[in-house]
Amino acid sequence: MTGTAPRNTAPDATELRRLTAELLAAHPPLETDRTVFLEARFDAGLAWVHYPEGLGGLGAPRTLQAVVDAELEAAGAPDNDPRRIGIGLGMAAPTILGFGTREQKERFLRPLWVGEEVWCQLFSEPGAGSDLAALGTRAVREGDDWVIDGQKVWTSSAHLARWAILIARTDPGVPKHRGITYFVCDMTDPGVEVRPLRQITGEAEFNEVFLTGVRIPDSHRLGEVGDGWRVAQTTLMNERVSIGGMRIPREGGMIGPVAKTWRERPELRTHDLHQRLLKLWVEAEVGRLTGERLRQQLVAGQPGPEGSGLKLGFARLNQEISGLEVELRGEEGLLYDDWTMRRPELVDFTGRDAGYRYLRSKGNSIEGGTSEVLLNIVAERVLGLPSEPRTDKDVAWKDLAR
Repeated sequence: MTGTAPRNTAPDATELRRLTAELLAAHPPLETDRTVFLEARFDAGLAWVHYPEGLGGLGAPRTLQAVVDAELEAAGAPDNDPRRIGIGLGMAAPTILGFGTREQKERFLRPLWVGEEVWCQLFSEPGAGSDLAALGTRAVREGDDWVIDGQKVWTSSAHLARWAILIARTDPGVPKHRGITYFVCDMTDPGVEVRPLRQITGEAEFNEVFLTGVRIPDSHRLGEVGDGWRVAQTTLMNERVSIGGMRIPREGGMIGPVAKTWRERPELRTHDLHQRLLKLWVEAEVGRLTGERLRQQLVAGQPGPEGSGLKLGFARLNQEISGLEVELRGEEGLLYDDWTMRRPELVDFTGRDAGYRYLRSKGNSIEGGTSEVLLNIVAERVLGLPSEPRTDKDVAWKDLAR
């Protein structure tokens, strides 16, 4: 990383354009190795401009990232393939930034952003999905290490990941939301076993992960011992924003293929389908603009529970749109292109056929927090409604019925 002196003031748009021009002059995109260019971009503070200097940023307002991105795109510069490393960018990075030590930030953020190291998320368990705080994976201290034993499930990209963000129970003698600690887990440890989970689409983008005697040094702990639930909230809030609030153009996402079919295939149209398409098109545009507004609000701080509402709407809308697309196509909508068992690097909603989109969207109301849980979050934290009665609030985890 560069060793330049800290700035007295945050750069403005003009300064960012100048710095971007300097980067392009020193590393012409058409003549520079992709990884070398991305590393140079990170070191110049142009990776995520709102991050601190020395960590890929310049302490600039988050909204100015668009200025840098536009200049680089116009110059034909490579990006870091954000869909492939979305868990690292959207979940691991903000958590490391918020709770990591200086050494952890310097070790993990650069290869994460460049895409040299893929990340996954070891949170959900067979008996702790919607009720994540009930997790039973144990972490026991042995000297300077923690020994981890347990099972995680629904782990996207575990078959590709070098690192994982992991929460485990370090104290079973306190209520379930306490006694949890947050770690960075080395996925190459011999005690980590990754098994594919084949989905209704035929693919296995998800995995189950078995942890047997996995040793994690205490230097890879994020936050204080027993404070993992609070740390995990940063991850979860960012996850929901990254899923439901992705930046897309008008008619991007699921609504795009349906609108394209409608325009190109007039023989498929009916009055009822027209009315339903109009309604969903408007809702998709409202969701897109709401996501843009939420990203602007992030300039003022960390994401809040509003991201849960956005992700909730994203799941419902995707399922309704994909259902309409299958119905619009009639018999064609029942076809499926390929049931081959694959372990893909990313989910491509718009690159496959209508049948794939219909089946894959069923998972949208489960992944990243079930819709039922998100409804509770919106009710309690956004609308201020009373929380549901909890009988386990003051009961030690080890005494809970399982």
